[in-house]
Amino acid sequence: MPAPYAHTPYVPPRFATRPFEAMEAIDYEAPLDAPRRARRVKAPSPRLIIRLLKWAILIGVWGGLAIAILLLWFTWDLPKPSAGTATLRRPSLVLTDMNGRLFTHFGDLSGQPLTLKTVPAYLPEAVVAVEDRRFWDHGGLDFLGMARATVVDLLAGHVVQGGSTLTQQVAKTLFLSNARTFRRKMQELLLTLWLTHHFTPTEILEIYLNRVYLGAGAWGMDAAALTYFGVPASQLNLWQAAMLAGLPRAPSRFNPLADQSAATARTKEVLAAMVRSNYITQDQATAAAAAISFAPRAVSGDYWFSSWAAQQAGPMIPPDTDSRLATTFDPKLQAAAQAALTDILAGPGAAANAHQGAVVVMDAATGAVRAIVGGSGGGHDFFNRAVLARRQAGSSFKAFVWLAALEAGMQPNDMVLDGPIRIGNWAPQDFERRFLGPVTMTKGLALSLNTVSARLLMKAGGPLVVGAVAHRLGITDALPDNATLALGTASVGLLEMTGAYATFFNGGRRVVPHGITGLYADGHDLVSAPPPATPVISSDLAAQMRQMLGAVVAYGTGAAAAVPGYFVGGKTGTTQSSRDAWFIGGVDGTIIGVWIGNDNDSPMSQTSTGGTLPAQLFHRVALAVTGQ
Repeated sequence: MPAPYAHTPYVPPRFATRPFEAMEAIDYEAPLDAPRRARRVKAPSPRLIIRLLKWAILIGVWGGLAIAILLLWFTWDLPKPSAGTATLRRPSLVLTDMNGRLFTHFGDLSGQPLTLKTVPAYLPEAVVAVEDRRFWDHGGLDFLGMARATVVDLLAGHVVQGGSTLTQQVAKTLFLSNARTFRRKMQELLLTLWLTHHFTPTEILEIYLNRVYLGAGAWGMDAAALTYFGVPASQLNLWQAAMLAGLPRAPSRFNPLADQSAATARTKEVLAAMVRSNYITQDQATAAAAAISFAPRAVSGDYWFSSWAAQQAGPMIPPDTDSRLATTFDPKLQAAAQAALTDILAGPGAAANAHQGAVVVMDAATGAVRAIVGGSGGGHDFFNRAVLARRQAGSSFKAFVWLAALEAGMQPNDMVLDGPIRIGNWAPQDFERRFLGPVTMTKGLALSLNTVSARLLMKAGGPLVVGAVAHRLGITDALPDNATLALGTASVGLLEMTGAYATFFNGGRRVVPHGITGLYADGHDLVSAPPPATPVISSDLAAQMRQMLGAVVAYGTGAAAAVPGYFVGGKTGTTQSSRDAWFIGGVDGTIIGVWIGNDNDSPMSQTSTGGTLPAQLFHRVALAVTGQ
């Protein structure tokens, strides 16, 4: 037999599989049958153990400190959760019309507190369906929803879906801003955990319904229901509830005041989500979608009236308090007056170089203002010409001259000469450039004869007497102390002129133009009655003035203002070079005042008088007043 270890050296069978350190532990020079020595494991030294403990303590201390600093960074300005129910918002001023319906508001509007028991079931169902389908199942944080939203957003390359739950949205709404930062997101998560610990899901959903912002200054579902539909949230139908539920994603874009088509499309999306969540059937969703119909909006809205009424109430409104203002506003008359002015200016007004106008509609008996149109309403023009502008009254001021003459003892059928007259250096001329000779007072007013007005001014006692009469009826502006007052050289406001004319149609009482019937704040009734009308002329004189103003429309300069089947009385007014044109008159217990002209005082065409564009505009508004 061959000798052992001949030809080739011995290769250990485990050479290819054992680690290098293990191979070095084998004594290759020992006999093959020698027992392998037991491997000795050296116990760690006490010094190593102490060193490891020191490092563990240092890492624990510094790690804890780092975590504490991080938490402090997240929470140093975190609001107190207990204060979350006190939402910070601007105090609201709600305005209701003559029928008690809300038509506008200032500040941030908040409605009545809602519970799930006080609203239709489909309102919270719509919210859950479109905002957080797993709301009743997760504990405030929907990790599955977050993951799904992350995948969708990554595939789209931008934010398409949000993973926030309703509880997270409540945390953000109550406590935080809309800033998209990591720090704010961590604060949101901390507050979400606090909410889920202190409130039930039902309570959290109720907080959401009451505090979510829904556009147009409306906070909460009840405020939004009043703002967009004029009804409380308890009276919402299915499609209205779906529309409100869809607003939080983009309140300024989806609300019907901004874009009705966008609001309709979003409402249909919410209805589809309710079907997918098995809250309603497809047939119910189809029927609700077909019923979507938003009320038509007024031509220029209610800005002119609401801003004027709010300014009137301003000094009486308590600071930092939600208030409600009951007004005399009539939305139908407001829309009719604005539409009539817009049409007149766009048609015959443009041809006559007339580009602006104003309208006041007022109750003759009380002075309650039903509508105010302060201008054409185009662009960003917020100057209220009906309230703030002062323009020469022209012949519309002659009504005060005639009244002063009646008070001086004259009668409507007394004769007055229409002929040349000179008062100092002033010699008035009639518009027709011819004289009619002796005419009755009534005919002189109907034809707006300038020389007759000058003679009556002097017979009544002069400009001071006539000015005193005008002030007694409600004109507060300073008036010229000269005979030109007979032709209306005084600059006055349309609102005051309209209020003064009411005296001729209500039996002789002076009224104060007003738009407020009540102011309610913090449970108190601050204003409960409008200012009373007070007698300033006898009822007989008022009846005589009404009769003569009727002649102006029956056969005089105001014929275009006539309304079939109704008595109409009023007075035209035209200033030099047709810079201003007026018509103020009464019909069916209502006074309508109209002014047309240009802001820069440029003249209109020479054919533009109070008997043309203003009388035509009066006629259009009078048709709405009489229901024609």
